[in-house]
Amino acid sequence: MGDSVGWWEGDTFVMETINVHPLQAEGHTFPLSAKAVVTERFTRTSEKDIFYEFVVNDPVNFTRPWKAELSFYPSTRLYEYACLEGNYSMFNLLSGARAIERRAAATKPGKTRKSNVAD
Repeated sequence: MGDSVGWWEGDTFVMETINVHPLQAEGHTFPLSAKAVVTERFTRTSEKDIFYEFVVNDPVNFTRPWKAELSFYPSTRLYEYACLEGNYSMFNLLSGARAIERRAAATKPGKTRKSNVAD
C-alpha cells in the first residue's frame, strides 16, 4: 500500500516502500504515515530457510526507527500477493483445486459421504 522499489545487495533482496497510503493505518497494529519509509530485507540462509528483517522509519508515529526480524521456512512456493491483482482466472483455478480436494477426501477409505462434484 505504497510505492515499493527493490534491488539486490549480494544475496539479499532489499525492498523499500515510501508514500504509504493512509488507508494502511486503519485497523493495523502499527499504523504508518505517508512519511514512513519501510525497508525490508530477504536473505535465503539455506535451501529451505529465509531470514526476513524490516526497519520502520516513521517520524510522525514513532520517536525513532525500529526493527523486527525472523526466520521462516516456506512450506510451499512463495508468491507475491499483488501478482494476482486483476487475475480473474484465479477464481476458476482455486475452484478447480477445491473440487479435486473434495473428490480426494470423498474417496478416502472409511468415508460414507459422497462428493457432489461431477467427474
